[in-house]
Amino acid sequence: MAENEAQVRPPESLLQLIENLARFHREHEEYYSQAPLQQAHELQARSRVLKALADRWSEVSVGEQASAGGFTGAEDLNAPGLVAEAGVLFMEGEGEPAELQRLKREVRQVADDAEETGAWLTQAMEQAWEIAGSLAAYPALADLLGERHRIICNDWQSAALQSLVARLLRRALDLLAEVDFAPAALRTDLAGERQAPAYLHSASELLDRAADLMAESAMLVHDNERRWRVFRARVRELQSA
Repeated sequence: MAENEAQVRPPESLLQLIENLARFHREHEEYYSQAPLQQAHELQARSRVLKALADRWSEVSVGEQASAGGFTGAEDLNAPGLVAEAGVLFMEGEGEPAELQRLKREVRQVADDAEETGAWLTQAMEQAWEIAGSLAAYPALADLLGERHRIICNDWQSAALQSLVARLLRRALDLLAEVDFAPAALRTDLAGERQAPAYLHSASELLDRAADLMAESAMLVHDNERRWRVFRARVRELQSA
């Protein structure tokens, strides 16, 4: 009888490990079911900046330099309302606005973070998959193995999405690097082939898609909440038996 019970019930050391994973990984995922939503919102805001400039530069009639004095606003290059909303101000005699430089730095940081998160989570799920497979030896957990593997699959998908987000953001930065944002250079482009608006529109579309995938990543992780709760409850039940 004792031998049969040992076959059904996982050893205490394994139950302690599983309980620890269920508790702390659930808490960790509570963060990652929310943080990407904030990042998605911020990416959309940056995308709107690029769209506003692209829309403006697609239609505006290029003017001459408004003033020889420095720090004068460029009437033709500034998008209506954008200065107040995002702080992006093109000034005569200046180069690329500091706000656009900051925007690109922030996008690059999000890309770095997403790549790091995706790589770490992929490696973690490789290990989790092996551990979950070993639980099949214990009938007491058999009915929860579907839940555990679904958690892993969700996290694995989330990891892949994070890695793809990083690629999209870096490619958006590549497109922005093709544009010279100095007022004089912009006026030369807008008086000719108007390539700058096309690059900005495409970059904004990549940011939009990255934001969508960020939100999808959060949804996948959020789907694990009940599954972790059920899994941990069973483990605690076995521990107290």
